[in-house]
Amino acid sequence: MKTILIHPAYFPSILQMANIAQAEALVFEVQDNYQKQTYRNRCYIAHTNGKLLLNVPIKHSKDGSRQKMKDVVVENAFPWQKEHWRSIQNAYRTSPFFEYYEDELAPLFKKPVEKLLDFNLEIFEIVTDLIGLEISTSNSETYEASPTIRNKRYLADAKTERLTILKPYTQVLEAHHGWLPNLSVLDLLFNEGPNTLNYLESQQLKIQHN
Repeated sequence: MKTILIHPAYFPSILQMANIAQAEALVFEVQDNYQKQTYRNRCYIAHTNGKLLLNVPIKHSKDGSRQKMKDVVVENAFPWQKEHWRSIQNAYRTSPFFEYYEDELAPLFKKPVEKLLDFNLEIFEIVTDLIGLEISTSNSETYEASPTIRNKRYLADAKTERLTILKPYTQVLEAHHGWLPNLSVLDLLFNEGPNTLNYLESQQLKIQHN
């Protein structure tokens, strides 16, 4: 069985979702230390001026020590959820399929969020349901530096987008800034709708070396 190990992400990148769609089973890495500036708490969407970063603020430990991903708490001192949802609406309200999915996604931006890991796992369940993707999932029990299953944890690093070529699809804001690769899976969903799963399954996931 093709099982992969992957980090739960905030509205995962298209590349991460393509790897998931082409796997037979999925293990979420939940025992690792949290790392800044990764897809664990951020995603990119298309906007009129190009890529827009949506970042989930977190509470850092008072002494600066590392936190386990499963212990990371979201910072709710300002309305980041409201801002994220407004940005998504502004970016995609004219896309072909936004209205088909907005009612299922909107509640994620209205209810209180505490743990980042729990929130990411909930997002994954909703997104895979909208896509029509069925896959067996489980959580890691210990952290392994050299896991025996296929290690796809590197996909949480935004730099990996330079290593794999994804097929272009029509983006609603493409006329403003050209085609933008490997955005959040939200971009693919709102632009491709029911074809999203077929797109993910059809990608050639060979690493392109510079």
